[in-house]
Formats: sequence, structure tokens, C-alpha cells
Amino acid sequence: MTTTPAAPPAIAPDDPRAADVHALLTRHLELMHAQSDPEDVHALDVDALTAPHITFVSARDGSDGTLLGVGALAEIAPGHGQIKSMHTAEAARRRGVAGSMLAHLVGLAVDRGHARLSLETGSDEHFAAARALYARAGFVACPPFADYEPSDASTFMTLDLAAGR
Repeated sequence: MTTTPAAPPAIAPDDPRAADVHALLTRHLELMHAQSDPEDVHALDVDALTAPHITFVSARDGSDGTLLGVGALAEIAPGHGQIKSMHTAEAARRRGVAGSMLAHLVGLAVDRGHARLSLETGSDEHFAAARALYARAGFVACPPFADYEPSDASTFMTLDLAAGR
């Protein structure tokens, strides 16, 4: 029997205050606090994700609108973007949602003329899949950026977007 692969999710701007999005972001924050010491949690809350320098998007099932994942692009300096709050709903994992979201956010950064796109993620085993995803997309380890301080709990990665121009 042949199965048809799932269609890629529909990714578009969304409101982090929408009920289903808010619930997923709450779950994301709960996980971050369960997996990291409080001083090492850099995930943004709903209010922070509505800031003008942040573009918040969601991934939804194209057939029924079910929320599959979320992500954000923050402008942290001229020409320098940061990926924030990427999270895939548990029921949607291993379906390519995170890869689609990452590609979308990288595309937004390129469209905005960013020369560099960076991120911070955890360094322990809970974050191994995320680090592997970012590495597959070309992100490499880098020193702390913006207001981050060095921490054994954090892995900092960056992608040189200017190299392809």
C-alpha cells in the first residue's frame, strides 16, 4: 500500500495571544523551565512575542487548520536576526514541521536583508534534536551574541546569510 506524504504545513503570521497558540507557547515555556535552570531559560513569553521587532508565525495543517508549531524571527541589530520560540506540538513531531518552520524563518531573514541569523538553544540531551536540525540547515557554533552571557547550559549558533549573495 502506498501512502501519500503529508503536505507541508501552511506557515503564516499569527497572533501569539490566540487561544491555541497561547496554549502551545505555555507548554513550550513549561518544558523549558522543566529542562533548564531558571537563569538559563531564554524562551519568550506571549507578551514578549508581540513586540514590534519580532515576527511571529505559526505552522498549521492545511486541511483543517490544526496548530502544528510556532516560531519567531527577532531583529536584534541591523542585519542580524535571531530565531526565537521555535516549538513543534508533540502530536506533530517527526513530520517535518520544524524543518519547514526553520526554512521559513531563514527565508524571512534573507528577504529582510539580514547578513546573519543566530540562535540560542540548550546544550544538554533534551536539545540534541534541535541542535541537529540547526546544523543540518548550516548553522555553526558561535560565541554568545547580543545580551547573552556564556553558559554551559547554552549552545549558540549562527548562519552566515551574506555568504550566498
